[in-house]
Amino acid sequence: MLWPLWAGLLLVLGIALLVSRLRGLLAGGGPNPFVKDVRRPLEAIVTDREARKKVLKQAFSASRVPDCLDAVVIGSGIGGLAAATILAKAGKRVLVLEQHTKAGGSCHTFSHNGLEFDTGIHYIGQLREGSFNRFLLDQMTEGQLDWAPMDSPFDIVVLEGPNGTKTFPMFSGEKAYIQGLKDKFPNEEDTIDKFMRMVKEVAKAVPHMAILKIIPLPVVRLLDKCGVLAHFSPFLRAATQSLDEVLNQLSASQELKTVLSYIFPTYGVPPKNASFSMHAILIDHYLRGAFYPRGGSSEIAFHLIPVIQRAGGAVLSRATVEKVLLDSAGRACGVSVRKGHDLVNISSPIVISDAGIFNTYEHLLPEPARSLPGIKTQLGMVQHGLSTLCIFVCLQGSKSDLGLEANNYYVYFDTNIDKALEKYVSLSREQAVAHIPFFFITSASAKDPAWKDRFPDKSTLIMMLPACYEWFEEWQDEPQGKRGSDYEALKNSFVDASMSVLMKLYPQLEGKVDSISVGSPLSNRFFLAAPRGEPYGIDHDRSRLQPHVIATLRSQSPVPRLYLTGQDVVSCGFFGALYGAILCTSTILKRNVHQDAIRLWSQVSTSLPKKMN
Repeated sequence: MLWPLWAGLLLVLGIALLVSRLRGLLAGGGPNPFVKDVRRPLEAIVTDREARKKVLKQAFSASRVPDCLDAVVIGSGIGGLAAATILAKAGKRVLVLEQHTKAGGSCHTFSHNGLEFDTGIHYIGQLREGSFNRFLLDQMTEGQLDWAPMDSPFDIVVLEGPNGTKTFPMFSGEKAYIQGLKDKFPNEEDTIDKFMRMVKEVAKAVPHMAILKIIPLPVVRLLDKCGVLAHFSPFLRAATQSLDEVLNQLSASQELKTVLSYIFPTYGVPPKNASFSMHAILIDHYLRGAFYPRGGSSEIAFHLIPVIQRAGGAVLSRATVEKVLLDSAGRACGVSVRKGHDLVNISSPIVISDAGIFNTYEHLLPEPARSLPGIKTQLGMVQHGLSTLCIFVCLQGSKSDLGLEANNYYVYFDTNIDKALEKYVSLSREQAVAHIPFFFITSASAKDPAWKDRFPDKSTLIMMLPACYEWFEEWQDEPQGKRGSDYEALKNSFVDASMSVLMKLYPQLEGKVDSISVGSPLSNRFFLAAPRGEPYGIDHDRSRLQPHVIATLRSQSPVPRLYLTGQDVVSCGFFGALYGAILCTSTILKRNVHQDAIRLWSQVSTSLPKKMN
């Protein structure tokens, strides 16, 4: 057979081109943003509201725009702030523009009834001391982010069924995690072992995703067409398999399938449509435990912004970008920002969008650019993800008073997750309330060790559930906070259905609820500029993880000098968006920024980085 010979030749060609491209990135590239270890002793958390407001809520005005910009970034989520921070560390002057009143995107917090709620950062894995990801964030924040480990188990899966309630703890540490599963499923130990081996195999091959975004597109298409990519890469091979297919091949029982699938709400695609590679990334991400930022998720933006400012840049809120400006050659050359009834044009040789593919391509680009073949191709590859509804609960009493723990609950009411979700989204909004398929429940006040000093004798809980944008769409053009009694009644119907679940899980909270606030898909649209309320950006189904789609959705857009960052470049989640920023800045600086950080990490320590406190 000639196929193995041709496959080998194509693989060699691909590797040769990749090496050539990587050398090109390193040779004659921009400044290295990770030249030296910049960590400093950890300082006390800043709780003064005015001091925090000066950093997180600098309102846009033309006079606050720095002169001689090197880049402008649309959106201040972690993808936008990380890109701006890395460029700032390379000596670039960057302006970040945020449409909301507060910087941070899904890292921002808001207040209700005097208490603080996070909006998107509920827990993060792979941040133990000594890990590369911890070191990377330390270099970007000068060591000022402190990460508190969550309890073990960090996640608890609850199955509510006709035979009662069953719980399944997910423990920190690979051995404890696997043993916890085996204790619950003693007759399926071999299945669990096979599943975890597949997870590890796929997770080790995650760098292949980044490689596809570096190799020239024509080469990727040729390698993919010949079947070489799936043949040689476990990640790419599993990317086209559904999670459900893998679990069926392993002959897992229905209950075990549900438990092994439990974490899918963190990327929003149920097992039949979920890529096994996407799921494997999440399982592996939390195998060694989970962490939460001490002081709350707004600490992330609070410690990134000063790095941008010290390089001469700025992060400005209340800055709604109306469009990306193009020069006569069709290259991005700045943005237009709405200020009251006026438009303020800001010139910049580089424009970076953290606003997502749909916002960037369908709304921010001028009409002629929207018709570019490359733009149409990318938009044709993706679709909007599932939306969510969030219920924010203010409680009387401290963590110990209420018996709250630093972990999360995933509550399911049917072991056939796909069937339950399919039924739910097919129903009218009035009917759907009685058929909510699952909840994610978490408490920032229980996870944050600094909470008790900031909000003594008070606690919070958040309940998240899936929701269809169509159920709320009729109010999309109504002003935030003024959508009328029917809208409020719809939200309250979901609250009533949810609180009964909460009280069954936490009976001790009866009589302890102070107040409740609800964020619908329209809230996500307003505060996060999510076009259809989707918190995870474009859908993370199997089609998105096809090799040619992975390769096509890269940081360099079809418009010269317009770059993409954030979760639509790599994947959803904190580190997905952060690595989108690393790919983006590597492309702009023409150097391998990730390798720069790894090199510094190796230089600083061969084991654990020095403890800064």
